[in-house]
Amino acid sequence: MDESPLQVLTLPTAPYLDQRPGTSGLRKKVFVFLSKRNYLQNFVQSIYSSIDLRDRQGSTMVVGGDGRYFNQTAIEVIVQMAAANGVGRLVIGHHGIMSTPAVSCVIRKYKAIGGIVLTASHNPGGPNGDFGIKFNTANGGPAQEAVTNKIFQISRTIEEYAICPELRVNLATPGKQMFDLENKFKPFTVEIVDSVESYANMLRNIFDFAALKELLSGENHINIRLDAMHGVVGPYVKRILCEELGSPANSAINCVPLQDFGGQHPDPNLTYAADLVETMKSGQHDFGAAFDGDGDRNMILGKHGFFVNPSDSVAVIAANVFSIPYFQHTGVRGYARSMPTSAALDNVARATKIELYETPTGWKFFGNLMDAGRLSLCGEESFGTGADHIREKDGLWAVLAWLSILAARKQSVEDIMKDHWQKFGRNFFTRYDYEEVDLDTAVQMMEDLELMMLEKGFVGQRFAVGEKLYQVERADNFEYTDPVDGRISRNQGLRIILTDGSRVIYRLSGTGSTGATVRVYIDSYETDPNKIFQDPQVMLAPLVTIALKVSQLHERTGRSGPSVIT
Repeated sequence: MDESPLQVLTLPTAPYLDQRPGTSGLRKKVFVFLSKRNYLQNFVQSIYSSIDLRDRQGSTMVVGGDGRYFNQTAIEVIVQMAAANGVGRLVIGHHGIMSTPAVSCVIRKYKAIGGIVLTASHNPGGPNGDFGIKFNTANGGPAQEAVTNKIFQISRTIEEYAICPELRVNLATPGKQMFDLENKFKPFTVEIVDSVESYANMLRNIFDFAALKELLSGENHINIRLDAMHGVVGPYVKRILCEELGSPANSAINCVPLQDFGGQHPDPNLTYAADLVETMKSGQHDFGAAFDGDGDRNMILGKHGFFVNPSDSVAVIAANVFSIPYFQHTGVRGYARSMPTSAALDNVARATKIELYETPTGWKFFGNLMDAGRLSLCGEESFGTGADHIREKDGLWAVLAWLSILAARKQSVEDIMKDHWQKFGRNFFTRYDYEEVDLDTAVQMMEDLELMMLEKGFVGQRFAVGEKLYQVERADNFEYTDPVDGRISRNQGLRIILTDGSRVIYRLSGTGSTGATVRVYIDSYETDPNKIFQDPQVMLAPLVTIALKVSQLHERTGRSGPSVIT
C-alpha cells in the first residue's frame, strides 16, 4: 500500500461522434487513439459510466488484450480510470495479455461485473495497424446492443472523465497490488493473474486429456502443426498442447506474441495463413491449425493441406459431439449458427432432432441463448466455433474438439469429412470479401440491391448459367426475433434463397477499421454422391456469377475481384 493516498482528478473533455461500438467493440487505426486528445479516455469513461454506480462501486472487473501495439499504454489508462470510477478490483492478465476466450473464462470464474478486452481480433497490428476496445458483460460475453448503445450515447455527450494519474501498476509481477486513493472508493486492488492456468483448468474439465495425450505423444501418435501467428494464443498452445499433452515443442510455431504479429495479418484463413497451408501440403503432418490475434478464431487443416470449411467444422463437431466428455455430462440443448454460415449444421440438427437457431452475426446472440439454457454448440463461417463453457468463440477449444474426434474415430481429418458428407450431404460454401470499399458506395449498392429484391417479379425470377438453372424462391433482409427476450434485430443481411435450397447473401461487415467490407456468401447443398467431392469453387462458379450480376458489385465498386476468398 502506498504511503500517501493517490489523487483522483476529474478532467474536462469534449466528445467525439465516431465512437459507436461495432459487432466487436470500437476499432480504429492506432493513430486515431494516439492523435486524438482523450480519445481512449472518452470511450473508457463511457464504459464505466454505462454501469450504475451502485453496481460499479467495489466491484471486480477483468482486463486483458491480445498484446498488440498500444495494449500496455491503454491498460495503464484503464487501470487509472477504474480506480477513479469506484471499481474495487481489477484482474489483469500477466503482461496485460489474455486471449478473448480466457477473458470470458476469467470473468465467469471471478464473478466479475464485466471486462475490457483490448483487441482488434484478426486485423493487423503495429503502429500503422488497428487497435480495438470491447466491453464484455457479467456473463463473459460481448455486451448486448442495449449496452453498446448506452456507451455510444454517453460518448456523444461526455464532458469529463475521472482518472488517478499517479497510479502505476506493474503488469510483469503476478500477485496483488493495493493502492490507497484520495476518495471514498478505497482501497483499490489490482491482481495480476496467469490466465493460461485458469483457462487450461477449464479445458481439463471439458476434454479427456489422457486420450489427447495418447493421441499426441503415445506410441501411435499423430503429427500436428499449430500456428499461433504471433498472437495471444501462443503461450496457451505451448503450455497446454506441448507441455501438458506432450506434443513436440517444434509442432507449435509463431508462439511469441508480438505487437505487430510479426508484420503479418493474424487471420487464420487460406490467404493469410498460407505458410501453414504450404507446410501441411508436404504430408509430414496429420493435423494443422491456425489462430487469430486474440485466440477466438481457428482454421482446421488435414494432411496434405486438406481444408475444413468453418461451416463444416462446427457440423462435424456436432455430429461427433459425444467424443467430448463435457457433452456426455451436460447433454446437448441446441445448436446455432450465424445466418451467413452454411446450413451444414442444420443437416446434423435435423438428423439428431436437436433444435437449430439461425442468428445474426455476433456472438452476443449465441450468449443469450446459452444463458437461457437453450444452446450447447455454435459456429460461424468466419472461423469461429464455440460452446456454452464460455460466452465467446474459442479457437483452442475447437482444436481440442477436433483432436478429441480424431482420438475417438482413429481416422484422418479428410476421411472424417468425407464420411460426414456422404451421411449428411455437402454444403458447398464460399465467401468473397471486398475490403476497404468506399462506405457511401457500399451503402448505396446495398440499398439499390434491396429495392430490386423487393420489386414485384424478383421472386420467381430465373437465372441460367451454362447448364445450371436457378429460380428465386424468397428474397429478404434478414430479421431476427430473439426467442429469449423478444428483441428484434433488423437489416442483418440481404438473402436470396433459391428453390434448390441454395443461398446468396450480401452483408456489410462491422469488423473493419476503415471503409466498408462487402461480403458475399454462397451456399449450395448437394447430395449426389458423384458430386460431393468436387472442387467447391468449380461447383459454386454459376452462383457466384449470378451473385455478382444481380448486385453489379464489380461495376459499382470498381473492383475486378475480391480481396480474400474463403
